[in-house]
Amino acid sequence: MSFRLTAEQRAVREAVREFGEAEIRPVAREYEAAERYPDGLLEAAAELDFVAPNVPEEYGGAGMDPVSELLVTEELWRADPGIGGSISAARFGTEMLLEYGDDWMKERWLPKITAGETPICTGISEPAHGSNVAGMETTAEKDGDEFVVDGQKMWITNGTVADVAIIMARTGGEGHGGISALLTPTDVDGYEATRIDNKLGIRAQDTAEIVLDDLRIPEENVVGEVDRGFYQLMEFFAPARADVAAQATGVAQAALDAALDYADEREQFDRKISEFQAIQHKLAEMATNVEAARSMAYRAGAAIDSGDDALATKLASMAKLFASERAVDVTDEALQVHGGAGYVTDHPVERFYRDARITKIYDGTSEIQKNIIAEHL
Repeated sequence: MSFRLTAEQRAVREAVREFGEAEIRPVAREYEAAERYPDGLLEAAAELDFVAPNVPEEYGGAGMDPVSELLVTEELWRADPGIGGSISAARFGTEMLLEYGDDWMKERWLPKITAGETPICTGISEPAHGSNVAGMETTAEKDGDEFVVDGQKMWITNGTVADVAIIMARTGGEGHGGISALLTPTDVDGYEATRIDNKLGIRAQDTAEIVLDDLRIPEENVVGEVDRGFYQLMEFFAPARADVAAQATGVAQAALDAALDYADEREQFDRKISEFQAIQHKLAEMATNVEAARSMAYRAGAAIDSGDDALATKLASMAKLFASERAVDVTDEALQVHGGAGYVTDHPVERFYRDARITKIYDGTSEIQKNIIAEHL
């Protein structure tokens, strides 16, 4: 199976790379230090169709194929995981709206998201339930023609900056059944989001704790079917995990780029350190791991595009597992190539090292990915 990019895909990659180098990299350190969400850059990216590129053109998106979407994510994270990650994460929830949302939901919110006016957030994880989605305790009790939602969500991307959210809540019994997806504006009583500002990495990205206290959501705002939200959500984990593989590949490539540049500049014993075999071997292994991760991510994207759900699930988990683990290794080695200089903020590798670590955790930990892979063997 060939994974050679088409001319159109190569053009997408080059366009995102140019945007990242011109607009993101020069301000990345500033945004990270201030832990500032990049509103303006989100709008600038939207003008180039880099925000929610999966959304069809009728709603303002670019209608990109899955591999092209991964290219956008990879290059945004290569530019900077904090700012670039904020842009690529602005879409988190659009897949659910596109597949299961009513027309009025799509018409009202998707054009705002693709225009960079607001990201969307999806409330899944809870303080006591991360990987165990089926164990969520947030409830949505029916009261007339409304659901009254009470509970707490944790680690929610875009929680304080999104104007709209999809809240996963228990509308029925225990376990996988009885969970529904509920759409709500965030500027309403009962929705209170607090930014988490003590993260190890991706500090420009908005991550929040959300308290839902007597939040009232009209029954017409159910996305899809009542009590079927968990099963709906599962359909989008393969694309999400392939996306994380692309994220990991992007930050690993950024770290490799930085290590190559530094090795060609730094001199020891009257020689550039790039001339030492010890450094050459590090760089060779780093480059090999990045290329392998990239290939796995693209292959997962191709499987998603083919519609083979079982293959896509397996390959996406494999790609996420491999790429995230290797991203941590590559950024660690890039820091090592820099020596003491890599341990301070004068160089971006210390930021890449911190940013890469999240890819092993969210959208299913490495341990969860191994469980999924084993089930498909």
